Amino acid sequence: MSEDGLDFYVLTGFLGSGKTTLLRDFLELPEAADTAVIVNEAGEIGLDGVVLRESGGELPIAELANGCVCCQIGSDLAFTIDRLVMAPRPPGAGPLRRIILETSGLSMPGPVLRTLATLAEHRMRVAVIGTFDLTRGSDVAEYEEAVAQWAAAHRIVTTKADLAAPATLTDAPSRIADINPVAEVVAIADRTDAVRAAFASLTVPPRLDIASAPGAAHPRVVLCLARPSGEVAYPDLAAWLDNVAGALGERLLRIKGLVQVTESPRPLLIECVGTTFSPPRVLRIEKPPFTGLVIIARDAAAAELAQVAPAGLFKVSPWKAPEASNGTDRPAIKAEWVA
Repeated sequence: MSEDGLDFYVLTGFLGSGKTTLLRDFLELPEAADTAVIVNEAGEIGLDGVVLRESGGELPIAELANGCVCCQIGSDLAFTIDRLVMAPRPPGAGPLRRIILETSGLSMPGPVLRTLATLAEHRMRVAVIGTFDLTRGSDVAEYEEAVAQWAAAHRIVTTKADLAAPATLTDAPSRIADINPVAEVVAIADRTDAVRAAFASLTVPPRLDIASAPGAAHPRVVLCLARPSGEVAYPDLAAWLDNVAGALGERLLRIKGLVQVTESPRPLLIECVGTTFSPPRVLRIEKPPFTGLVIIARDAAAAELAQVAPAGLFKVSPWKAPEASNGTDRPAIKAEWVA
């Protein structure tokens, strides 16, 4: 295992969206030599595992045999990760730097992340990578699983660019922003460049990009922006986030943003997937372009979130991208964590 910790990618995407092909293409690249793969499929026959073994050479590939990863994951995944991390590496292979878990097309990312949260001793940097099939676009958003996968993603990669018109690739970032305006989007025509970008090392320190306002509202997914009404004390912020998670439950898909608290001169990066929150991190910036939380939820409304206690802590309104301070329509915050 690398002394700097592992990048752990949860590769997710709806049925037939090109996950296995994307992963197979990456495993054929030289930089994949320090990678281990965990495959999980719904059903008794692990065809994806067979396909990946044809491309992965001597890479360690473990298959979970307990059905859909989002339903029966438990200790099986934790045991598999422990086994991969602790296994001795082949002579000359170098340390393990990356684990990729390919989930089934019907998996929800939330239960996976909850299990990974119990493995803090491995110091893994965890991110969800989602696939966006350009031949179907957002048509599959009628399926709850597809919406949950996109909303949870830290990075969304367009697939099947060779089968789609160039304009479809160009329009993909705005279509993705309809569901998740806080995801990093990889929309690259060149296949090799796209594959490398899909599995590029996780950004540390973090970068917070907020996409421009969505152009088409989803009938069941609401995007909201929660702005602080005034000074925010950390205990009140923690209580508010906890109450949002409690009020929405499985309807909560994603929260990401920056909040200035009275206890710190610098803002906190707040992020969750489902009801699983990452530890808040202090950033090395004093005047960010905006402060607030982007909330992605299913079957909810801004009015419902506005009633969450402590009452009045945040002003919640339908999502509209904040104006950029640099003259673009996509404010980018590059910030370092305070050690």
